[in-house]
Amino acid sequence: MSNHMNGKVIIITGAGGGFGRLVSQKAAALGACVVASDVNKGELKITADSVTAAGGRIEAVVADVTDQAQMFALAERAVACFGAIDVIVNNAGVMPLAFYADHAEAASAWDRCIDINFKGVLHGIIAVHDQMIRQGRGHVVNISSIFGNYPVAGAAVYGATKAAVNALSEALRQESQGRIKVTTIRPTGVPMTGLGAGVINPAAVDGILGGKAADFMQTMGALLGEDPPPELTDSESIGYFALAPELLADQIVFAIDQPWGVSISDLTVRASGDPYRI
Repeated sequence: MSNHMNGKVIIITGAGGGFGRLVSQKAAALGACVVASDVNKGELKITADSVTAAGGRIEAVVADVTDQAQMFALAERAVACFGAIDVIVNNAGVMPLAFYADHAEAASAWDRCIDINFKGVLHGIIAVHDQMIRQGRGHVVNISSIFGNYPVAGAAVYGATKAAVNALSEALRQESQGRIKVTTIRPTGVPMTGLGAGVINPAAVDGILGGKAADFMQTMGALLGEDPPPELTDSESIGYFALAPELLADQIVFAIDQPWGVSISDLTVRASGDPYRI
């Protein structure tokens, strides 16, 4: 297959870990010029060092997606370093699942969720928009979630931010056809990314599991045990239960690694045996 990634200038937010780090590494390995950003300078350096050690090209920029001025500065840095912005992956996000009854404990986390998941994506879009229009082409990749597909108990705020990402993405696609490609990535549950650390009330996952949280936790316990069942852990198995972060990163890279005339506009990625209901 042809490599359509080579030479592309790609901004990736939330690149200090999780999907962001993996996409940075995989894109750089295919020859992309990566502009990696995160609020965590130490974790961002780990990402940058790993790419550099593998012979890739990367510029690390500490930036907060909730700050519009910092996002515009990030875009300017990308152009100054590499001369263009071909792609932005709006990846930074948090997941404070909680019920309305948890509002006293969850309120500040919900505010931060809105600022990062919704406003952060908006800031990323507008920071690169004019540059992409001047270039005559660009690609915006927004990381949404299956939680944005339909409202469920325990995910009112998080789900609303991801539904907002879907709306931002589709409106941008309509406004920018033939100039900016837009891809919305909707992952299912992906363990081992650190997102789960933001959950306020663990019982809030029950909504998306259709009331079968106990069964889910039992299976996850088996997966994390000393001798996990291969039919649940092997990605070649049709019963594969929980998507590995690197497999999601592969699909994000796949969506980018296309000819300019091909746009994968909406991509849901899940383990074939996962129990999520939406």
